Amino acid sequence: MPTPGRAVQVRALSQLVAAPLTPAAIFLVVTVNRGAEPEGAVRALSADLANLVRAVGFRDLGGQLSCIAGFGSEVWGRLFGEPRPAELHPFREFRAGGRHAIATPGDILFHIRARRMDLCFELASQIMNELRGAVAVADEVHGFGFFDQRDLLGFVDGTENPAGAAALEATLVGDEDPEFAGGSYVIVQKYLHNLDAWNALPTETQERIIGRAKLTNVELDGTVKPSYAHNELTKIVENGKEIKIVRDNMPFGEVGKGEFGTYFIGYARSPRTIEQMLENMFIGKPTGNYDRILDFSRAVTGNLFFVPTADFLANVAVDATDAPGSAEAPESAPAASDGSLGIGSLKKGHANE
Repeated sequence: MPTPGRAVQVRALSQLVAAPLTPAAIFLVVTVNRGAEPEGAVRALSADLANLVRAVGFRDLGGQLSCIAGFGSEVWGRLFGEPRPAELHPFREFRAGGRHAIATPGDILFHIRARRMDLCFELASQIMNELRGAVAVADEVHGFGFFDQRDLLGFVDGTENPAGAAALEATLVGDEDPEFAGGSYVIVQKYLHNLDAWNALPTETQERIIGRAKLTNVELDGTVKPSYAHNELTKIVENGKEIKIVRDNMPFGEVGKGEFGTYFIGYARSPRTIEQMLENMFIGKPTGNYDRILDFSRAVTGNLFFVPTADFLANVAVDATDAPGSAEAPESAPAASDGSLGIGSLKKGHANE
């Protein structure tokens, strides 16, 4: 017989954290205003989010529109009560010398992806229409695909992403937290690049910093790759096994402002994996042997969110008195029997009507 935790993972319908990369994305981070009305509006949007994505995405069935919603540590209890995901906590900051992995405000992340930016833009607009007056935008980034999956530093990004079953294993919570099996953790950071300084480096120096050949994307041989190479410091090995994450990083920029960067977004089964990567990058492994990319790139945001399953969102109680942890909360929400998520209209305000 399967263990209880594994059974939950099989039943739960996860959000699309391991979906294929797309050429367009919007990263929308918001803070939730305090009070029953704004928090109720967020719960209502959460319960109806899948319907909203379908309504917009139906305009182009080949557009691969999706939206992942993640929630921060501070807002979780206000919206959903108890229990809470076992490893959900505020973003961990790392600082050494002039390098700083900074924590910034953010209660909810909407990671919107599609093959076309207009689909992303329309969905983001609809989400904000529903949340008008309930949230404040902390950060909004419009990402774009850049040639053959390269970042603005000129290197291919995301080469080590696992695929298929390996991606699900890397990103989805399992038996270790049965109550939230099928969910995922996501860490986001916005990095601004000094491209003038970076582009002044010889290609060979850039390759040693990244750990890959710039043209071919082939990993440098261990005899020439330095210990401070980016792909060396971000390789996490436990008990002889490399622990993977799924990155969906995107370039962004404003030519007129001369502002260019990479939006880092990493999904993982545990936030500890990405936190170890950041510690290696910013503090060093060993201390002082830091990631030389940080001489040219500066983190200006930092957040950690938990991505609950689609089933969890579909069954969110809209009214505060019905929220998990409330004395009046029902023991369990009815499950959909028709194979759908059982999400009702946002206007009705009930997940299963």
